[in-house]
Amino acid sequence: MAAATNFHSQLVGWLKILLPLAALMLLSTLFLFARNTGTPTEIPFAEIDAAAAEQRIAAPRFSGLTNTGDTLAISAEAARPDANGGTEVTIDKPRLSLDATDGTTLRISAGTGLVDTAAKTAHLGGLARLETSSGYVMETAGLQADLTTGTVTSDGALEVQAPFGQLNAGQVTIQTGSDGTGQQMNFTKGVKLVYTPPTAAPKDD
Repeated sequence: MAAATNFHSQLVGWLKILLPLAALMLLSTLFLFARNTGTPTEIPFAEIDAAAAEQRIAAPRFSGLTNTGDTLAISAEAARPDANGGTEVTIDKPRLSLDATDGTTLRISAGTGLVDTAAKTAHLGGLARLETSSGYVMETAGLQADLTTGTVTSDGALEVQAPFGQLNAGQVTIQTGSDGTGQQMNFTKGVKLVYTPPTAAPKDD
């Protein structure tokens, strides 16, 4: 519960920073947090003024813990709040990383993204690419990430380059087992596999 609260607090804080009613000093402080720069002198005031006018922030980044203790982080080139004052934040060229407590990792890059701070979810689209530390590389049109549990589910079909060959599937769900079993991938909805046997080592004469 503490981990979920920590993650929710960071999401709410990010949204508050992006709201157009935020004061200039608060926006300046957020720039320091989002860019991890460390000193106010590294932030040009002209850029802060432009960001305040456009309701836009450059290079946002936040991280937190899932309810299983894994570290989840999202970064992007830019972020913009909902023009209607809602709970959604649009992010450009997002990157999502998930580092599980057992050492396995998941890296996702996409063209567009939408973070819903109320639902604690992120949708990444515009061709999403996933890479796992176990050697899987996947591409799909879009995916949904649960920021509380760290579970990632593709919107639809995907192509996969696996350590043992190529496969196509209608959907994949990636999650970390709560019992410490590590990263789990579940391919469903018409899985087709082209197995590539390992190349045998040449025999010595």
